[in-house]
Amino acid sequence: MAKKKKGVQEQIVEVAQPIAVEETAPINNVRANLDEIKTYEGVIGYITRNTTSAAIDLKDPTKIVDYAILSSSALDASKELTELFDLGDARSIIVEGKDVRMLSLVIDENRISIFMDKSVDSERILRKLHAT
Repeated sequence: MAKKKKGVQEQIVEVAQPIAVEETAPINNVRANLDEIKTYEGVIGYITRNTTSAAIDLKDPTKIVDYAILSSSALDASKELTELFDLGDARSIIVEGKDVRMLSLVIDENRISIFMDKSVDSERILRKLHAT
């Protein structure tokens, strides 16, 4: 009976290790792409969150709270609206203000918001992020 328990424990360890490796690869690709996007002219910065962590990279650190609230509220509102009107999943949302545009989307478990000037090509950013 002890041998059966040992065999079961070994199988669990073998299955758990590859899953952890596979989950970290897309997260690293998303972050690498975000770091590249951050260098585009007119991009102010980004916020990304998942169930275990968050990363904020903004050129103006005094606006972190404002941008974080905007990002969270917009993503929550888009989810509620798509459910209310039975639209399916929203691939991305864009919120435009007087001078700034915010592009928000969800990739796997990562909730991402990118802040930019209105003149920036948000389609280029979407293509880069969906290439992960």
